[in-house]
Amino acid sequence: MYCVGEMIERLRKIGIVPVISLPSVESAIPLGESLLAGGLACAEITFRTAAAAGAITALRIRFSDLLVGAGTVLSTRQAAEALDAGAQFLVAPGTNPTVVDFAHERGAAIFPGVATPTEIELALAHECEVLKFFPAEAIGGVKLLKAMTAPYRQVQFIPTGGIEPGNLASYFQIPQVAACGGSWMVKPEWIAANRFDEIERSAREAVALLDSIRNR
Repeated sequence: MYCVGEMIERLRKIGIVPVISLPSVESAIPLGESLLAGGLACAEITFRTAAAAGAITALRIRFSDLLVGAGTVLSTRQAAEALDAGAQFLVAPGTNPTVVDFAHERGAAIFPGVATPTEIELALAHECEVLKFFPAEAIGGVKLLKAMTAPYRQVQFIPTGGIEPGNLASYFQIPQVAACGGSWMVKPEWIAANRFDEIERSAREAVALLDSIRNR
């Protein structure tokens, strides 16, 4: 069975994966500084803009203690581009066996997206046991995920989509939730306006919230 090992342990420890769409490579360094200053040592840079690969490379070169992944990976071409740029993990909105197999051939950690038991079965057949539950809130949220973890107790999930401070605790009540992905602490308008102080503040609040959830 393909094992993501240390990678998932790092993600589980961090607990929150900021999902970020960067408009320019120049935004990468102040973003990384803000996240780390707020205590959130992770960034998933989505391949929704042309700046993604360059931003990943810039972050990997500058910040050795920041876990940097690539999101919205839809093809083997994007997967190759992300890995060549230095991405430490890949995230996809769905389970494309060709992309998953390519990532495994490259020795990379990949978290494909699932929304149904059939998709979980497909991911398991391609040796994935850490899956993105997406779009979490739109497809049934905590209630659906709890139902699906019953027969798939060995599977770990990273719920993403509609996650925010108000519902974060409910997801972490599910033992199989390794981490949660979200964008509330890295709003696109803050990045566009160079309000990286807001990102630092929001990241710090997110970390404090997660700590309080875990200490309950």
